[in-house]
Amino acid sequence: MKTGTTALTAQWTTWVPVVATVALVLGWGRSLPGFAVALVGVCLVGAVLAAVHHAEVVAHRLGEPFGSLLLAVAVTVIEVGLIVTLMAGSGAKPSTYARDTVFAAVMITCNGIVGLCLLVSALRQRVAVFHAEGSGGALAVVCTLATMTLVLPSFTTGRPGPEFSTPQLAFAAVASLCLYGLFVAVQTVRHRDYFLPVPREGEECDPDEHAPPPGVRQTWWSVALLFVALVAVVGDAKLVSPTIEGGVESAGLPESVVGVVIALLVLMPETLAAVRAARRDRMQTSLNLAYGSAIASIGLTIPAIALASVWLPGALILGEDATHMVLLVLTAVVSILTLVPGRATLLQGGVHLVLFAAFVFLSFSP
Repeated sequence: MKTGTTALTAQWTTWVPVVATVALVLGWGRSLPGFAVALVGVCLVGAVLAAVHHAEVVAHRLGEPFGSLLLAVAVTVIEVGLIVTLMAGSGAKPSTYARDTVFAAVMITCNGIVGLCLLVSALRQRVAVFHAEGSGGALAVVCTLATMTLVLPSFTTGRPGPEFSTPQLAFAAVASLCLYGLFVAVQTVRHRDYFLPVPREGEECDPDEHAPPPGVRQTWWSVALLFVALVAVVGDAKLVSPTIEGGVESAGLPESVVGVVIALLVLMPETLAAVRAARRDRMQTSLNLAYGSAIASIGLTIPAIALASVWLPGALILGEDATHMVLLVLTAVVSILTLVPGRATLLQGGVHLVLFAAFVFLSFSP
């Protein structure tokens, strides 16, 4: 029975990304009717679930924190392509897609994913445990990158409005890339032990955690299917975005809502993977995914968008408004209080989820 279930899982995780990619190819550049949008939405959800499966296969082969790092980078690289596509379609008007998507990613990861994982882990184990050294360092990188790229443009005077001048944008891009590279070096080489799950005293072995790692062939096959699934996730999200944009416009909502919805769709694989790790009492893995995704989203996206802005028409608006700055500061303060003890309860999870709810609510009702 177990062999049959495994075979069935292997079958659907193989063909679902392919079907989702076919739907992407057939629907690209076309105006889709309602039933086609619904079909693409089903393919999108299937591709998300398949991406989580293949990411866990690769993570089991590589071990932590390399597996979490791979998923964060893979999603972010494809997310950059989505942002560039949206910016190119916006014409010569100033673009806020990069700002809206990156800020939404920070709020989703630092409050939504972290809060949900803390809640799940604390419900099962009463107290979620993790390494304060590794998670605290990751949070410091997130706060620095977010402030430097999303807050400072609203206070610089090189250009009118919340945007960097060309030298300022170049500095922010290089600094973001360097800080991201430093974080990866610390996470994977220098202080890798700070990012490994914390073992509990007298805990039983998790059969999934200690199962034999997949072979080389299976790992490379999962890498390929992970890439296909992530392309399908972002591409199918792009296909349904006109419907989302139409609904947002007809409802009289701010344009930034589109970036929030797209970020939620794109980050679904990491969210599911993080929650599954939290259920297995691997809270450190969940935090690696959350903060690693936030760091990659800024540290890779800003340099790529800065480079693409040379050819793209329109101004690049990066500076946030006062409301979002307050949310960012509050997120930083609450996150510090959560991470410093190295232990968290339901209360901390609830606080982060309330902050995430406030961000979503204020995005729809500024």
